[in-house]
Amino acid sequence: MKFAKNILIFLLLIIAFQSGKAQYIQIDDNQTAQELIENVLINSSCANVSNITVSGWAFTNGNSYGYFNRGTSTFPFQDGVIIATGRALSAIGPNSSLLSEGPTNWLGDIDLQQAINETNTINATVIEFDFLPFANKVSFDYIFSSEQYLSNPNSNQCSYSDGFAFLLKEVGSQDQYTNLAVVPGTAIPVKVPTVRGTGTICPPANEAYFDAFNGIEHPTNYNGQTKILKAESLVTPGVLYHIKLVIADQGNNLYDSAIFLGGGSFTVETELGDDRLIANGNPLCENETLTLDATSPNAVGYKWYRNNVLINNETNQTYTVNSFGFYKVEVVFNTTCSSFGEIVIEYSSNPIPNDVYLTQCDSDTDGLAIFNLNDANSSVIGSNLNVGPPKYFLNFNDAFTVQNTLTSIDSFQNTTPNQIIYARLENTFGCFGISEVTLSTSISAISVPPIFKCDGDTNQDGITVLDLSMDISPTVLSYFPSGLQAVYYSSTENAQTQTNALPNNYTNIIPFEELIFARITDGVNCFGILPITLKINIFIPNNFETEELSLCENETYFLEVEDIYESYLWNTGEITPRIDISAPDTYTVTVTNTDGCEATKIFIISPSGVATITSIDVQDFSGNQNTVQINYTGLGDYLFSLDGNYFQNSPIFTNVEPGEYLVIVKDTNGCGIVTQQIFVLDYPRFFTPNGDGFNDFWEIKNFNQPNSKIYIFNRYGKLIKEILPNQKGWDGTFSGSPLPSSDFWFSLFLENGRIIKGHFALKR
Repeated sequence: MKFAKNILIFLLLIIAFQSGKAQYIQIDDNQTAQELIENVLINSSCANVSNITVSGWAFTNGNSYGYFNRGTSTFPFQDGVIIATGRALSAIGPNSSLLSEGPTNWLGDIDLQQAINETNTINATVIEFDFLPFANKVSFDYIFSSEQYLSNPNSNQCSYSDGFAFLLKEVGSQDQYTNLAVVPGTAIPVKVPTVRGTGTICPPANEAYFDAFNGIEHPTNYNGQTKILKAESLVTPGVLYHIKLVIADQGNNLYDSAIFLGGGSFTVETELGDDRLIANGNPLCENETLTLDATSPNAVGYKWYRNNVLINNETNQTYTVNSFGFYKVEVVFNTTCSSFGEIVIEYSSNPIPNDVYLTQCDSDTDGLAIFNLNDANSSVIGSNLNVGPPKYFLNFNDAFTVQNTLTSIDSFQNTTPNQIIYARLENTFGCFGISEVTLSTSISAISVPPIFKCDGDTNQDGITVLDLSMDISPTVLSYFPSGLQAVYYSSTENAQTQTNALPNNYTNIIPFEELIFARITDGVNCFGILPITLKINIFIPNNFETEELSLCENETYFLEVEDIYESYLWNTGEITPRIDISAPDTYTVTVTNTDGCEATKIFIISPSGVATITSIDVQDFSGNQNTVQINYTGLGDYLFSLDGNYFQNSPIFTNVEPGEYLVIVKDTNGCGIVTQQIFVLDYPRFFTPNGDGFNDFWEIKNFNQPNSKIYIFNRYGKLIKEILPNQKGWDGTFSGSPLPSSDFWFSLFLENGRIIKGHFALKR
């Protein structure tokens, strides 16, 4: 029982191993080069293959080339041929080891180096053969895989690449090989730096042709590969060619690479040309035909198909296509050899021609004029989409063959009345339609009277801005049917050629009177070119300068202008020459004369009124250096005076002598005056109490501050006299006895807390 159990476990392990192995490609490296080429790669009886050779490296346990099949893996090719820079068997997945297997004495290939402009190749595997094609095109599919597709490279590894090439040339030719392994549509050799995806620090290139960076679980043991690419070339039937398939390491023998050639993908076929598709930008045009040529020198018969249905009685080597579809030809060489060619044909509709009548103004009634053919463009195009601007020709044949295209289309001079020229309209695919453009002329004998316009700015110089669409066009267009428009020019020549149109907001150049020209058009055709005389009227009324006036409080005033104008309009809404006002403001009156021109006068009314004296500050007891400051409020501008004769702008007076004054504040606008009496005080510097009636008392005249006091001291500081405001003064006595001549001092204590001290002399 134990033995049987061990056998069962062994069998399960074998099954598990085989199941795991099935997800990778399988390789047989025992087939000969002839077997690989004739039985695996080539899938055509129309290519006679000969002179097959292979060179590579025979490892102790395998070759550098062989046969592969996908098994049950996801590898894109079912089977095919592999050539590698290491052991072919090592290509079997998973991608769990780094392949660097070739020895250093395994040489490179000089033809490969010349083809891809590289040097120092090593570990080259080459399969070569001659073939004789019956048809005119050869192709095969391939995938390039490499360990140099690193998912986490260093920056210095980004330019590393092994080289490979699929080389083709005629046998015996001295020309260099043509490399068919290039990025589609270019001459760039396919290799790691030229076909690489994003995701690493290395720059991507031609990403559309890169497949993937591989993880461990992959059908092959390579780090990455391209998508399936096609190598193809036109060949000459019956000419012997040599093809060389070669791959090699570059620089050193590390990081192996391989080429997988799709089994049966080497085909010889008949080339019918590129597909004619709308998506490719090259469809056939409506009513256009295309002759497909499958001529082959050794053919014995031809069969043509449309949409995979045999076209009866079409056995010629050429076939003319006149409708869309999928076309195929079978070229029969013998009972076992036929080549095939395919092409897809799509059609684009031609632009629909639109005949146009283009009308231009005829200034001299000879039926001839200068036309801007661009004016016909929109009508020629009509509802057609995806078309360019029309091209114009003198005759139909030139338009059809695109010869002698008219160049001066913006100033074309017709040579006969009602001349017909031709417009060719092409879409983006070159499909075209041809329209007739009839060049007719119109004559207008309308005379427009001068158009008057007032100079609308403050500088009445006969130059002003005109809104041509509002000021001029209504009058001009009133002579024509509705639906037309006027475009203005400075000369008939500009109007004829539609160059340098005047702006809608136009400032005349010549003062007072200027001639311009109106082109009457429906947007395309011209119905007349009319001279328009512009006359600019000026209006400068007398005494219309801005006035600045004052209005006294609680008074009314009237504003007026001369009663000689057609109309009046105040900004108050009144329409008379005179208005009464009772409030300060800015007032305007706009007057209109008999020409309809306007002028505006501005009145700026400022408030004014009698002042109110709030207080008067007197700085006195300073001899003749006294100061008077008048404090006031009021709306007006004021003059100030202390004597009624001299008035000043400042309310501050200096160097005022002691005395009685009448303060006057006068409004400069005549709204009134206000007055107030003041006294400027001072003390006497001496007195003579001798009974003569003059200076018998020491006193301060006009002093009337009830709560003030004066104290008089002798030279020793002894209080001699206290004087109250209602007392006469000091008579020079002390305790009833006269004091001798001497100097005395006083202290005056005013109501406002001010203290004035001084001294005076008593003289006997």
